[in-house]
Amino acid sequence: MLFEPTYIPEIILITPQVFGDERGFFMETYQAQRFGAAGLPFIYVQDNHSGSQHGTLRGLHYQIRQPQGKVIRVLVGEIYDVAVDLRRWSPTFGQYVGIELSAKNKLQIWVPAGFAHGFYVQSDWAEVAY
Repeated sequence: MLFEPTYIPEIILITPQVFGDERGFFMETYQAQRFGAAGLPFIYVQDNHSGSQHGTLRGLHYQIRQPQGKVIRVLVGEIYDVAVDLRRWSPTFGQYVGIELSAKNKLQIWVPAGFAHGFYVQSDWAEVAY
């Protein structure tokens, strides 16, 4: 796995290693030691899966009382994913990172607590895990 900081360094783009052959592919989407070594304080407590048609906008969601970080990936289709910095003390307060995530590019993104998160469905149908 490759972990790369984005424009807002706390938001991390994750590129999994994909092993493919004529039968299909295999990839790890989460591995505790690798996430820990990359400095991601990832504690797996909940798994969500949503399906949405083209043009659906989901978000911007955030938590005040029990802030959550999340890893987002697309299982089917393509989305434009956005994370907005809501940390008032941050030098990037109010700024955002936007990236296309798709089943084809297999990219994931880590959005830490303190950020609003949402996405827009660009394909006919998208399924997102986070």
